Amino acid sequence: MTPHELAQYMLNQDEFSKWMNIQLIEVREKYCLIKMPIKKEMINGLKTVHGGVTFSLADSALAFSSNNTNDASVALHCIINFTKAVKLGDTLTAESKLIADTRKTGIYDITITNQNKDLVATFRGTVYKIDRKVTDL
Repeated sequence: MTPHELAQYMLNQDEFSKWMNIQLIEVREKYCLIKMPIKKEMINGLKTVHGGVTFSLADSALAFSSNNTNDASVALHCIINFTKAVKLGDTLTAESKLIADTRKTGIYDITITNQNKDLVATFRGTVYKIDRKVTDL
């Protein structure tokens, strides 16, 4: 399977990412660009998007980019920095890029922007390669 086909295979099984209405925009080896519209169920008590939603978008981008070669990886460590509030009606885009790769780990930087290209968060995720194939899980 191509990287895009593997990411689509994963998305088809990922009920949470489907609930978030995540769409695959571009997928290539160890890279992905995804987007997600903000819906009212994602709004917190301060009338902005719950930080966990933005984190989850980045986590999905990490999954689709780190697993699209069919070598299964799981998140080992992730950190997020929020830079701008997200509001109802926004559409977020997450771009995940591999920045370091070893035999057992990979590090990805994910940038999350809104429809105006404003940076709303940065995320760094480290994955652990579990020595299995995505399609065998």
